[in-house]
Amino acid sequence: MNVLVIGSGGREHALVWKISKSPYIERVYCAPGNAGISQIAECVEIKPTDFKSLAHFAKKHRIDLTVVGPELPLALGIVDYFQKEGLLIFGPTQEAAQIESSKSFAKDLMRKNGIPTAKYQVFTSVEEAIAYVQKKEPPYVLKADGLAEGKGVLVCATRQEALDGIDRILKQKAFGEAGKKLIIEEKLYGEEASVLAITDGERLAMLPCAQDHKPIFEGDTGPNTGGMGAYAPAPVGTPEILATVRKSILVPLLKGLKSYGIEYRGVIYAGLMITADGPKVLEFNCRFGDPETQAILPLLKTDLVDLLMESANGHLRKEEVETTDEFAVCVIMASGGYPGPYEKGKPIHGLDQVPPDIYVFHAGTKWKENQIVTSGGRVLGVTGLGNTVSEAIEKAYKAVAKITFDGAYYRRDIGHKALLRIKHSV
Repeated sequence: MNVLVIGSGGREHALVWKISKSPYIERVYCAPGNAGISQIAECVEIKPTDFKSLAHFAKKHRIDLTVVGPELPLALGIVDYFQKEGLLIFGPTQEAAQIESSKSFAKDLMRKNGIPTAKYQVFTSVEEAIAYVQKKEPPYVLKADGLAEGKGVLVCATRQEALDGIDRILKQKAFGEAGKKLIIEEKLYGEEASVLAITDGERLAMLPCAQDHKPIFEGDTGPNTGGMGAYAPAPVGTPEILATVRKSILVPLLKGLKSYGIEYRGVIYAGLMITADGPKVLEFNCRFGDPETQAILPLLKTDLVDLLMESANGHLRKEEVETTDEFAVCVIMASGGYPGPYEKGKPIHGLDQVPPDIYVFHAGTKWKENQIVTSGGRVLGVTGLGNTVSEAIEKAYKAVAKITFDGAYYRRDIGHKALLRIKHSV
């Protein structure tokens, strides 16, 4: 088989790496890829939103399966385009991708199908949003309706913060078109978890539960990012919790979409808050999580290509996924200043010093004069595996210490919530 992966981040590096290990695979291509991906696959200079060129490439190179990494091409309808061209592609259609591309669509779908989530209201008017906030007591959670690269959520502790947030999203258009509608919802309390499941529209193959770390600073403080690290399996995702997620969230979601005439194929990412009343949905995403994928895929024993092909063809044969008994911890190394302005082009040193049992997934990297340099906010995802969470944390951070670039920043507390939970459950 020849496979084309679309995207250029750490998630795509992890997908390319895992796909290339399948016995079915002859060649893997990635469009556009990055410096790390170029070492294990052929990178092609085509933008993820240039559907015509991507489809032409897939036909010319006899691509058997295309796998879409990022949300934007899915939201713009790449799956529909490829299907019309007679090409097999993994991911949801444009209509199905609305579970991520429109938070108001997702919230209404949850309300209609009894899926547990935070109470909310949707606004397009600044005045109406202000009046709502004046009536309600803080805290508030403000969300831009559309795609904002994981940065469109504002948690506001005071009324003034919420009023500033309304102004920023609806008036100043800080998130552009994504902020045409604003969702204001209650704040949920508990511990976050990410549950990913590959589906053919009916059956669900659930992957190991992960936990992401969104805020930039330790202790989950500071502005949200695309994700500063992740670990799996997350102890918060007990067998009982995951059974509830399947029964009360994922199955009703597929049924609800079907009632709209939408068959969802691809991966469903449920961002959850595990509250005292059980799991509630914070958000749905229509693609693999980043950086969760960098922690989940190293644990997978089941052939990923089987799962992707069966989902794309609409026939998932098994709902059980085989994994190792290990833990994986992924630490993101970011450019100084991220998620605000940051400089690019910083040479990266020490990649050759990383032990072979550590996975370094490249995100914002490129080649420049025979050297790998930084080219994005999140630069690398360093994943360590261990028989315990502690061992995986230690291995990941030992490897991080060997890698340097000017202004490198990373959180030093990735996985600490897992240690606390394990300690308290003993």
